[in-house]
Amino acid sequence: MSLPVESASKSERAYEWIRERIARREYGPGFRLVLGPIAQTLDMSVVPVREAIRRLEAEGLVEFERNVGARVSLVDRDEYVHSMQTLGVVEGIATALSAPLLAERDLDRAESVNTRLTALLDDFDPIAFTRLNQDFHTVLFEPCPNPHILDLVHRGWARMQGLRDSTFAFVPGRAHESVEEHIEILELIRGGADPLEIELAARQHRWRTMNAYLADH
Repeated sequence: MSLPVESASKSERAYEWIRERIARREYGPGFRLVLGPIAQTLDMSVVPVREAIRRLEAEGLVEFERNVGARVSLVDRDEYVHSMQTLGVVEGIATALSAPLLAERDLDRAESVNTRLTALLDDFDPIAFTRLNQDFHTVLFEPCPNPHILDLVHRGWARMQGLRDSTFAFVPGRAHESVEEHIEILELIRGGADPLEIELAARQHRWRTMNAYLADH
């Protein structure tokens, strides 16, 4: 059954309004699209907003998940996978090369960040978690003595920020595993593990997040 003309017009307005905010990345990947607040902002009922979101879903810009609702989709699944694979490789090497240069105070700082990440798990905020997660890894890879590898890591993180605000918005359960793996990586570095073991642990840590997303989507 088609919508009344007035409702259809409102649906079009809601569609353009939401789509524009997705395009400007004001509503980034993983952002929840809650009908009530959007309808209130646009001074309309939730019916045309729901129709607009369904249209955006058909275009692949929005996805629905049971018990979660509508949220902005990952921008480009293949590009995400390629970027995560590459970042896992270069960040793994950078972390291994950095390990001998990390002082106890650096490892203590990384451990402190991981404690803050753990505190976020009960009242989960995927965006805040992602920012702190980057802080944790930056401590471990930033001393990398190879400037070319370090540049690739920085580029990889920048590319990931352009693709999505947080994978953890799509697979929140992965966050619990992530903080445990952080502890394992720190233990390897503190214990003077073989550089290859550290490299593989850091690489697999990144790839497990990617695989968690692929398994659910």
